[in-house]
Amino acid sequence: MMKKLFRTKKVLVLAGLTTALILSSCSDDFLDRTPEDAYNVDDFYQTEAEVEAAANHLYSRPWFSFISNVSWGIGELASGNARTWDARNSEFQTFAITGEHGTLTQAWESLYAVIAQSNSVINTLPEKVSPEVPENVVNNSIAEAKMIRATAYFYLVRIFGTVPILEDNTKYVLEPVVPRNRVEDIYEFIKRDLEFAVENLHDRTQTSQYQTGRVDSNSAKAMLAKIHLYQENWSMAYQLANEVINSGAFSLMEDYNDLFLVQNDNNVESVFALQWTDSGVYSEGNSLQSFYGSSGISGFADGWSALGPSISLQDAYEDNDARYYGTIMAPGAVYPNINGGYTVPDNIDFQGTNVGIKKYVVGKVGGGMMSYPNNTYIIRYAEVLLIKAEAAIMGGGPVDEGLKALNKVRERAELEALESYTREDVFQERRIELALEGEFWYDVIRRGPEFSIPFLAAQEKGTFDDSTTPPTIFSEKFTPTMDDLLFPYPSNEIQNNPALLEPPVPFDFGDEN
Repeated sequence: MMKKLFRTKKVLVLAGLTTALILSSCSDDFLDRTPEDAYNVDDFYQTEAEVEAAANHLYSRPWFSFISNVSWGIGELASGNARTWDARNSEFQTFAITGEHGTLTQAWESLYAVIAQSNSVINTLPEKVSPEVPENVVNNSIAEAKMIRATAYFYLVRIFGTVPILEDNTKYVLEPVVPRNRVEDIYEFIKRDLEFAVENLHDRTQTSQYQTGRVDSNSAKAMLAKIHLYQENWSMAYQLANEVINSGAFSLMEDYNDLFLVQNDNNVESVFALQWTDSGVYSEGNSLQSFYGSSGISGFADGWSALGPSISLQDAYEDNDARYYGTIMAPGAVYPNINGGYTVPDNIDFQGTNVGIKKYVVGKVGGGMMSYPNNTYIIRYAEVLLIKAEAAIMGGGPVDEGLKALNKVRERAELEALESYTREDVFQERRIELALEGEFWYDVIRRGPEFSIPFLAAQEKGTFDDSTTPPTIFSEKFTPTMDDLLFPYPSNEIQNNPALLEPPVPFDFGDEN
């Protein structure tokens, strides 16, 4: 396993709009924990090592609820990539979500916790840092926090649309009524954070100061390319993706399945990934195996097979696509890297789909259920190639160069190279390449209602009837309305902040560059 070189030195937690300071530390790894009251923020940030540790916690804990439940509820169930009978999240596949749904509360609270903790680093570090610490080290940590804050806002704006932009949570402790801001301002805020990150993060290709597992300037540039893709600024999306590709900072892993092995955390394809540990401490580990895995596979009492790959997703694979093996467990398939050798049972049947899930399932490597050490990807190099391909076919750059990028992804999947391509080819490639990574809903919705509503209505979310040979399908398809393409604010957030029901207002950027 590639050793994760940055370690938790402290955690700044702001719950909702109240501020609380919690400090924790580790030396060589997350398991060696210093008592939480061992530090005071006024005498911390005195050395380069302490400043470098400022953003450590932003790669894990505040994301826990979002990754555990929200990412697949929205990204996979709503999109038609997966199905479930589980009453906790089945409403996502039927578009019956209201503001009372607990998963929406988890989305809001988790993402705003990421923002609040990022804001703490951004606002506290410049005030408390020792003048002996070099400016570039300070700016790198601030840039990490800004990139991670931007990522949280990117999820919020895609899930809810207009939301409040909070730069400093301490301003709202006594007055938590905060207006929501316009979508265009949220995207502008995101871009400014990412532009700062591009300019101030270490470049892994240029400096020994870069630490494995962290984001760097190329990571920020890749995220910025994705933002421009969503805004249909095709030329900028192409240019930035191409710069990341030409930097040499990343490359494709040779074998798709190897992307999801614990020993390959922070591999050459990982542009930005959340960093987890198997400490057994709640919220420090990756919990996706608990939901994606089958009973007994982890050695603990989890393995809830809470969702299954939908019939539509299964049908979307081309014959002999190597990514199927790395994503979906078919009966009889053998995985040598799981538990010393794991053969999928012939009767595997997650949620009536006659298959199971492989992606993010790693077997008996955890410190407890819902506590596994494998990273979760926010963006991979394969996606950067697909951003370039989509931007090119939409007029942002040479189409032949976009085709080369697309075919690199296909060739890794052991598929024939295309001689020409369309935007639909890229859409299909993104669906398969990123399946069950919590991304597909956003790809569908950004195409606009004329595309997304009929596409979602056509997704087969039913189950197989195994009483017939071959099995027939108990069909379940659901048609969303325009209102279903964004999710409602959690009801409790509206109660706490009634300004969410008022029209969005412009954000005051002041003199910020």
